[in-house]
Amino acid sequence: MKDAVVLVTGGARRIGSVISRTLHEAGARIVVHYNKSREEADDLVDELNAARPDSCIAVQGDLLQAAALPRLAEEAARSFGRLDGLVNNASSFHATPMGEIQLRDWEDLIGTNLRAPLFLAQAAAPHLRAWQGSIVNIVDIHAERPLQDFVVYTVAKAGLAGLTRSLALELAPDVRVNGVAPGAILWPEGGQHFSPNEKSRITEQTPLERIGTPEDVAGAVKYLLFDAPFVTGEILAVDGGRRLRL
Repeated sequence: MKDAVVLVTGGARRIGSVISRTLHEAGARIVVHYNKSREEADDLVDELNAARPDSCIAVQGDLLQAAALPRLAEEAARSFGRLDGLVNNASSFHATPMGEIQLRDWEDLIGTNLRAPLFLAQAAAPHLRAWQGSIVNIVDIHAERPLQDFVVYTVAKAGLAGLTRSLALELAPDVRVNGVAPGAILWPEGGQHFSPNEKSRITEQTPLERIGTPEDVAGAVKYLLFDAPFVTGEILAVDGGRRLRL
């Protein structure tokens, strides 16, 4: 991974920041994408550059703005003179029960979880081809097992799973494309989606009887990006076996 350059969307916070740190620790140079998390992005860039000078930059962009997506890919490739990896991690997540779904919900959830990964991949593809690169999309186990009251999110992640497999064909043999499908890793911020009882139920439903960690997801991303040269079109569940009981 030495000198490889990876763009991580939503790479400044939560799971994205752990992915950024994990890849950086393994030797990659990181382009941290953020939208509104400027302070967190700057702090992470300072941290990683302190560990290894000139190894990390931050780029801002609203993934719902289609015109920003080619610019992000070009800026990432130009920053260090190459682009070896793209991690489509950024994601909106909120409930959309039937009867309450609004067009803005569709635009937000489909836009961040499906449209942006597609057009970012398209823009990044020439650079990734040049370096025999790789794409990892952060999907969700609920792409296959729908989450009640999260209709649009479920549809978006199911689309991302299909996109992952489709891009694996379209970009072969030069670029590998895979996905990571987390189960319960970090509870959503604000606590509005899952009650304490629901959290307990989910944990008990998981065969490993615990939720996962961001490091679990980051390790899977690293594996698929750089340690799996004969793997493409796969979606690796990181869920403690929970999908077996859904």
